[in-house]
Amino acid sequence: MDLNELKNKVRETPAFVFDEKGIDANLSQLVNLKKKSGCQVLYSIKALPLERVLKKAAEYLDGLSVSSLFEARLAKEVMGETGSIHLTTPGIRDDEFNELIELCTHISFNSINQYQRLIPSAITEESFGFRINPKLSFSEDSRFDPCRQYSKLGIEIEALDCIPKKIQGVHFHTVFAHQDFLPLEKIVVLLKRKFGHKLIELKWMNFGGGYLYNQILDQEPFTNLVRQLKTEFNINVYIEPGKAVVGNAGYLVSTVIDSFSSDGKSVMVLDTSVNHNPEVFEYQRKPNLLEEDKKGAYSYLLVGSSCLAGDLFGEYRFTTELKIGDRVVFVNVGAYSLIKANRFNGYNLPDIYWADKTNRVTLIKHNTYENYHQQWVE
Repeated sequence: MDLNELKNKVRETPAFVFDEKGIDANLSQLVNLKKKSGCQVLYSIKALPLERVLKKAAEYLDGLSVSSLFEARLAKEVMGETGSIHLTTPGIRDDEFNELIELCTHISFNSINQYQRLIPSAITEESFGFRINPKLSFSEDSRFDPCRQYSKLGIEIEALDCIPKKIQGVHFHTVFAHQDFLPLEKIVVLLKRKFGHKLIELKWMNFGGGYLYNQILDQEPFTNLVRQLKTEFNINVYIEPGKAVVGNAGYLVSTVIDSFSSDGKSVMVLDTSVNHNPEVFEYQRKPNLLEEDKKGAYSYLLVGSSCLAGDLFGEYRFTTELKIGDRVVFVNVGAYSLIKANRFNGYNLPDIYWADKTNRVTLIKHNTYENYHQQWVE
């Protein structure tokens, strides 16, 4: 897609644009990985539960990964009676459990207590598993580390002396946006050392998400690992990519609506905000901008339009002057942006556009004042 041309195809801003060709390319790469290794691939819908993306995933992959009742309901609407729906979450409510069993093919319990509390009420026998915390950290930033100290995610591996007969699989998720497979290799070694031949009693192992498969050039370590597990233990292996499916296929188009000087810096106010891409503020992350030229002669501080003092995207350099009315495009924002976007200050959510395989850009979602009104008025 010509991103410079994209600016003109969007009628109004702010607007999220999702690129069908980019999503297809990511999904095709995962299909190839599946064929080479023998793993099964689930799309983790928490990254972006847009219906068109879910239907694409259902077309290419083996199922969907969910974290809540609402996600499970949406996944079931898309998948119907085909494919797998895997759930793991610290927050399974007692009064939702039996509906989750009806919706999901696999449920991984997050704690021993969760398992002991809920398993007696199970009305049917689905495939139950344990989410395991292997206590191996691979991120320097604890905000991204599921194995951080006092983690809420998974059963500490030291606490598992044995795996109950009703448990048919294990699930673990230890990284975020990782670009090599060393963590997987270390965790499998640990599981073998802990459980040994007992792994053959399991039916499946879920590697979770967090790996940017579309950015890892050498995929042979992954392929060999999956083949080894399948040969040694006759076990199904699942992966749950989310960002690897949609991250690089999403764009946020915004317009400059004001400019002024502050303490000697040129400030450009955009008609979007970090509330439309909350991870910018949550993790103090500077998002990539299409127009940025680090050697450019012009420097601007791009800020959002809300009253939050920290509503800042960052300082960027440009080859040409930026002025009111110009449009800019944030790239690689397809995951964990729209799903977290909010209407802080009463600003509308961005429009949603779909760029199809012919590069035709179509508006598929527009929120109105009535949507805002409905949220707050009784």
